Amino acid sequence: MAHRYEILAREHCHQGYLRLDRFRLRHALFEGGMSEEVTRECLVRGMAVGVLPYDPEEDTVVMVEQFRVGAMDDDRGAWITETIAGMAEPGEDPRSVAVREAWEEAQVAIDDLRLICDYLPSPGCTSERVLLYCARCDTREVGGVHGLDSEHEDIWAHVLPADEAIDQVAGGHYRAAMPVIALQWLALNRRRLREEWSEGRWSEHLWSDPAEDD
Repeated sequence: MAHRYEILAREHCHQGYLRLDRFRLRHALFEGGMSEEVTRECLVRGMAVGVLPYDPEEDTVVMVEQFRVGAMDDDRGAWITETIAGMAEPGEDPRSVAVREAWEEAQVAIDDLRLICDYLPSPGCTSERVLLYCARCDTREVGGVHGLDSEHEDIWAHVLPADEAIDQVAGGHYRAAMPVIALQWLALNRRRLREEWSEGRWSEHLWSDPAEDD
């Protein structure tokens, strides 16, 4: 079956912090032919990049906690613990986004990024694409409140033992998909990462404060 679709009309409904488009379209059916005309709204987003910093020497990870507007109606509260993440500009290298966001949100320098997965978090309503990484870091001096004032960020960086963070997945502590995926991947790959990354402390970070390069 040909997986094809026809966009009959596209309307820009709203442009604020988010952009909303409305589509009139038809698409191919599994049993043949084309569907009737349907109308769908879509939050138009670009590429989001997430990263789980992991210290193989201390066996610790860096998680961040912050207010999320989408959790305000959740009876568990509006502050979410999740992985470091940010949006890429058009054409921007996603690895550079991970490096930048790790520094802005947690003041942690990272290197040797490993791709965990490339996925669509909610394709029924948004075009957002997520690239999620795990990266090597040194957590000995990481922690505290960070973020950019210009972006109204108030982000608390936590350093957790890897075992504790992984156990929290089973306990339902994480309500966002990104940390669940990242920590489950770490649980499967931690031994290999420690073997590859624990050959003595790295003396120089491949990446440091991007502001120092200005």
